[in-house]
Amino acid sequence: MRPSLPPFLLILLLLFFPTITSSVSLPQPPTPSPTSSPSPTKTPPSSSSSSSSPSTLDPKQLRALQSLNIPTSTDPCSPSSSRNATICDSSKPFRHIVSLRLSNCSSYVALSYTALKSLSTLQSLQLLNCPVPPIRFPPELIASLRSFTCINSLHKVSGTWLSRLENLTDLTVSDVLIKASGPYVILGHMNKLKSLTISRANLSGSLPRYIHSNLSHIDFSGNQLKGSIPPSVTMLDSLEFLNLSSNALHGEIPASIGNLISLQNLSLASNSFSGSIPASISAIPDLVHLDLSSNQLNGTIPKFISEMKSLRYLNLANNNLHGVVPFNLSFVKKLAVLKMGGNSNLCYNHSVLSSKLKLGIAPCDKYGMPMSPPPSKDSYADDSSDYDDSDEDDDKHKKEHHHGPNKYPKSKSKPYSKPLSALF
Repeated sequence: MRPSLPPFLLILLLLFFPTITSSVSLPQPPTPSPTSSPSPTKTPPSSSSSSSSPSTLDPKQLRALQSLNIPTSTDPCSPSSSRNATICDSSKPFRHIVSLRLSNCSSYVALSYTALKSLSTLQSLQLLNCPVPPIRFPPELIASLRSFTCINSLHKVSGTWLSRLENLTDLTVSDVLIKASGPYVILGHMNKLKSLTISRANLSGSLPRYIHSNLSHIDFSGNQLKGSIPPSVTMLDSLEFLNLSSNALHGEIPASIGNLISLQNLSLASNSFSGSIPASISAIPDLVHLDLSSNQLNGTIPKFISEMKSLRYLNLANNNLHGVVPFNLSFVKKLAVLKMGGNSNLCYNHSVLSSKLKLGIAPCDKYGMPMSPPPSKDSYADDSSDYDDSDEDDDKHKKEHHHGPNKYPKSKSKPYSKPLSALF
């Protein structure tokens, strides 16, 4: 017979037995988790963090933008941020600014060296109406920058300061005072440049005798450049745009201008070019815009110009050209703009071109010389540039010999319908 347990031990076992059984691990059948409510641990941690993150931009560059008073309340890398004043790359974990445009800057904006150093990933920098003092660019930014635009900004800059931007492919400086002895000071080491605009910058000196062949766009308008057009300009096979207007250039337009086979826009207006218009201009196949106005050009207009199929804008006004205009009606009709006024010895064959075109020059007499304008019928009529011959006068002069083409008789049907205001 077993000995019985003492009463106090029996009481202790009864008290502790539930605790002992609850600590035992018993096998349980698997319970499927409900599909409608996934476990919170399955949610990717990045979704909540990305929605609460104020910016994906590098914090250093974010602080640099704030120092430039650029709003950063929204992500500067967002497409709708600051009207696309900033463009970012797609690097991780933080993105970096590759393009920055500062426009209509307030007077208290300053380009600090520290901020520009933080923005050394910039490839494009545009300053539009930002009259802030110029500052030295950090070497890292100079190495990265490919496009620099400065319009009515920085007060004034030196040619030496610009020349340090050696890796540029696009340089635009307009309405900014540049202190330099000539363009070569700026361009001497810019061997990658493709587009160049330095306009209304008070730039003096002469056109450089060496220009890198990559250039497709040159605009030196509105400066104080002197001298003639050097061969370095007419050797640029890839040049599509050349604007040298409003300078003090002189000499003859070189015949080698016709070697610019890619040229589409040529403006040499408001200079002191003399001599005749080189016939080689008509050999430029894709020339659309030709402006030689306000010079001292003499001689006759090359007849081959009328064979330029792409030409739409032609301005030869205010020169010393003479003779009969060698244009027929079909050529004039395709032009959007034709200006020839201000050439007192230039005239047109009125059996070929109607006076209703208002060309601003007189019709030719039988000797190929300008006729005197007809007297005005009204005392207040003072527009001497309009030569509106009557049909009776046309019939009279048709019987006389005229210099110039006459195989296109004047049409008596409805007049030329193109807006005549474009022809002044």
